[in-house]
Amino acid sequence: MLNKMNQMQPPAILPIYNAMTIDVEDYFQVSAFSSNISRDNWSTLPCRIERNVDSILALLNVSGVKATFFTLGWIAERYPEMVKRIVAEGHELASHGYSHLRVSDQTVTEFQDDVSRSKALLEQIGGQAVWGYRAPSFSIGTNNLWALDVLLNVGYKYSSSIYPIKHDHYGMPHAPRFSFYPNGPDGLLELPITTVRIMQRNLPAGGGGYFRLFPYQLSRWLLKRVNEQDKQSGIFYFHPWEVDPDQPRQQNIGLKTRFRHYVNLSRTENRLKALTRDFHWDRMDRIFLSNT
Repeated sequence: MLNKMNQMQPPAILPIYNAMTIDVEDYFQVSAFSSNISRDNWSTLPCRIERNVDSILALLNVSGVKATFFTLGWIAERYPEMVKRIVAEGHELASHGYSHLRVSDQTVTEFQDDVSRSKALLEQIGGQAVWGYRAPSFSIGTNNLWALDVLLNVGYKYSSSIYPIKHDHYGMPHAPRFSFYPNGPDGLLELPITTVRIMQRNLPAGGGGYFRLFPYQLSRWLLKRVNEQDKQSGIFYFHPWEVDPDQPRQQNIGLKTRFRHYVNLSRTENRLKALTRDFHWDRMDRIFLSNT
């Protein structure tokens, strides 16, 4: 009788895992500062990436979370031991391109050179295959979907470069909210940053500046809605400089840029700790490539 009762038990419902992702770039490399900070001066500025990534690795280690680090080639080339630590602790190494140029500012040839260089460099340092790519400033959209074909041709398996929202610097608001193949089933898999559909509009629910701006309870509610109502895994992202309230402050920048970059930096780390407690997390490749 006991065996029959056990056989009648419904199967356990597995939790939905969300993808935790980090865009590994330093404070002086953000696109919003490009008109104020020359690329020629990058190597002369105090770099804080190692200390910030160390803090993130410690946070993830305590919570038992494995993540995907979309790493800039420029950074990896100068801090190879940091890249090795990321891999050694069980995280996925992915590409953020080499030079943090928007895809929309590059020719096909320039883009191919950039993403090929980054992939080869990261694989050499990390000792593992690099399958994922994220465009700086989510700069793949309707007018340059050719970039996904380039990524496929040079060996990537997925992109996370489209944000289906309306924004003054990026966004493809009419794109599907969840994984899709923009260039057809034989093309590259695109994994958009997470949004919630409310009143015929997509609201950002995947981190970045919105995570710092919104009250934590709202961010948690949005992601929970995606898991419970859409039955989908969310994709969350942040940058190492977002856990660094003591970073050098830039002068002569606009009020909007200043607000977007510096709002609530001192609260980010504690919010991330709460996020790792409140949801299940894993790497992009293990969530989205397991059946490919």
